Amino acid sequence: MTVCLGSMPAAVMAKPAKPAPVDPATLALGERAFAQCKACHSIEAGKSDGVGPNLYGFYGSKAGGHSATFKYSAAMKAYGVTWDDKTLDTFLTAPTKAVPGTRMAFRGVTDPKTRAALVDYLRVKSSQ
Repeated sequence: MTVCLGSMPAAVMAKPAKPAPVDPATLALGERAFAQCKACHSIEAGKSDGVGPNLYGFYGSKAGGHSATFKYSAAMKAYGVTWDDKTLDTFLTAPTKAVPGTRMAFRGVTDPKTRAALVDYLRVKSSQ
């Protein structure tokens, strides 16, 4: 049987892109940065919410809607973004500036390299 690839839809022909692997040193930096987040958040499957919601599986979800048991602020519910690398970078730079009215009392991560490593760590660990 002969298949003419020219007549196949592009979605059928395209292979899904594999996410780039994250360097272990970057993950280690992200883990160190997450140490300050542990006071309020966990990121392990099955852990309950704390002062902040459990972050396991949050990547790709809507802000203010990931945890069914956490009581998000009205400001976080209204933020309306989907958590991805870009939205996390913006939020983690200065949470109260990104979401005025959030109850997250955290000044942010000012160093771009550390913040990028934290975003990588959150993306990877929230799905393991």
